[in-house]
Amino acid sequence: MTIQVRNKKEPLRLTLVLAHPDDESFICGGTIAKYAALGADISLVCATKGEMGRRMGNPPFVNRETMPALREAELREACRLLGIGDLRFLGIRDKLVECEPVSQLVETIKTELRFRKPHVVLTFHERIGGHPDHCAIGLATTRACAELKRELPQLRLYFISFGEAMKRPEKYGFRKEQITRIDITDQRRSKMLSFRAHRSQTELDKSLWGPDDRVVREFGTNEYFIQADAPYRPGETDLFAHVK
Repeated sequence: MTIQVRNKKEPLRLTLVLAHPDDESFICGGTIAKYAALGADISLVCATKGEMGRRMGNPPFVNRETMPALREAELREACRLLGIGDLRFLGIRDKLVECEPVSQLVETIKTELRFRKPHVVLTFHERIGGHPDHCAIGLATTRACAELKRELPQLRLYFISFGEAMKRPEKYGFRKEQITRIDITDQRRSKMLSFRAHRSQTELDKSLWGPDDRVVREFGTNEYFIQADAPYRPGETDLFAHVK
């Protein structure tokens, strides 16, 4: 299915609420690039600056003191490459998102979403996020979206997923009709470049730094998202299908 640019007075709006610099590129960079190219207004709310990241470059060129500024700069470059126009940091320390009072984090995220009024919100699922920070930001965002349903009726929440895990969603307790598949065949180069923007975290992955054409071919052609709320749309291939 080809996603068509909609003739609207205002752009479609998508907000990501994630935990670390690089989450946006590594997990759903192709989808971001796709909708940005179609004219959507993309924003990112990032809980931390990833200052506790284990990778320091290859050979190492960063330390704990310089890590926050470097990872912020890497994220800003990735945002430029993907078409994310607005970036906001919440100022939480890396690896301590799960220690934030949930009610306080929910209110902070509600404030961000009220300001942006997105049609689509992407975040982690609280159970399958794969990292305590991911699960914590996903839980708070899910609650924030639920509390904003009447205030922002156009908002639809999706959970991001890793690789092709959701080709078999039953393994993770989800139903096939909950899964939205986005074709990113034409956005794989943009995704590759955004990966490379996070140099401190990717230089050890030699496969990402080979010949461009080979690297692009190795990326999957689809990214998968879990619809948070029923009624589900079986076979959905457009995150903005609900926008009238």
